[in-house]
Amino acid sequence: MSSHVDTVVLDLDGTLVDSVYVHTLAWKAAFRDVGVDVPAHRIHRGIGMGGDRLVAHLTSDAVEAAVGDTVRDQHARHLDERFHEIVPTDGAVELLAGLRAAGLDVVLASSGGRELTHRLLDLVDGADTLVHEVLTGSDADRSKPSGELVARAVEAGGGRAVVVGDAVWDVAAAHEAGLPCWGLLSGGFSEAELREAGAVAVFASARELADGLDAALADLAATA
Repeated sequence: MSSHVDTVVLDLDGTLVDSVYVHTLAWKAAFRDVGVDVPAHRIHRGIGMGGDRLVAHLTSDAVEAAVGDTVRDQHARHLDERFHEIVPTDGAVELLAGLRAAGLDVVLASSGGRELTHRLLDLVDGADTLVHEVLTGSDADRSKPSGELVARAVEAGGGRAVVVGDAVWDVAAAHEAGLPCWGLLSGGFSEAELREAGAVAVFASARELADGLDAALADLAATA
């Protein structure tokens, strides 16, 4: 089965670490710091795209130009204050171990900064030995939902890949890179939203994907 796919490109926030809602609260506090009120439910829908895009996406180009960098700095500060609340997602370790056991290259592709990405990945036991390569926002000119980072991740792996992510932005990035995407519900997007965005399969959690990995790979090979 791994002859059809040799690389799995994994998202981080919401996929391997349960950080989506912590990010949401940190962004909300950061916007409040500059006098901009953005409802939490709208912020949540933007989590997964690059922080360089998020401010304008949720507000306007004018707000981005005026206070975008300040909002991002404040988000980093508020996230650091809440970092202790972040834990691995259910089944994250088992998924990484299962992918390696299947003979697949595991490449992480996160639009976040390098330092934060590695700090988050350190929360997942054994990730340093289970992940072959880590790419972050600094490895691409355009962040998600652009497919550039995903495409670079595939170059770091074997070349025949599937993407795993929890947000519609991950699915969009995979689609732009010409790759199938397995969606996870652990980031708060619904199965309908992920499938409408183009996910070829949706799983409740990293654990469910880990438990059904052989079948998922077989289904992917059958449709290749």
